[in-house]
Amino acid sequence: MVWAKDHTLDIVVDFDGTVVAFDFPRVGKSIGAEQVLKELVDKGHRLILSTMRDGEHLGAAINWFIDKNIHLYGIQTNPTQKEWTTSPKCHGHLFIDDLGLGMPLITDESLSSKPFVDWLTVRKMLVQRGIL
Repeated sequence: MVWAKDHTLDIVVDFDGTVVAFDFPRVGKSIGAEQVLKELVDKGHRLILSTMRDGEHLGAAINWFIDKNIHLYGIQTNPTQKEWTTSPKCHGHLFIDDLGLGMPLITDESLSSKPFVDWLTVRKMLVQRGIL
């Protein structure tokens, strides 16, 4: 599917194993998400952080985005969905999550003992679909 160039997407992103290598409760090492996430925001897409982290651990994830100067449209929920649903499920047009079926993953033991999102491949997929 190719998206219209002027179509803004709400993109829901997980954190551990997706934005950074899995190292919970610490914030994991960089895995290449930063540049792609910035490109998405620069294109007008809106990022929503959806993670199992809570409390101070959620704060650490939010601070990662602040430190990288990547704007979050929402945290744990899409701000506009309250206007039309009471569902607790976060609404988005696209989900990027290491646990998603078909998500390209790579393994690098120097970064994490668990597989994590392959952002080079994700970026290619976003370009192919007209999102980037």
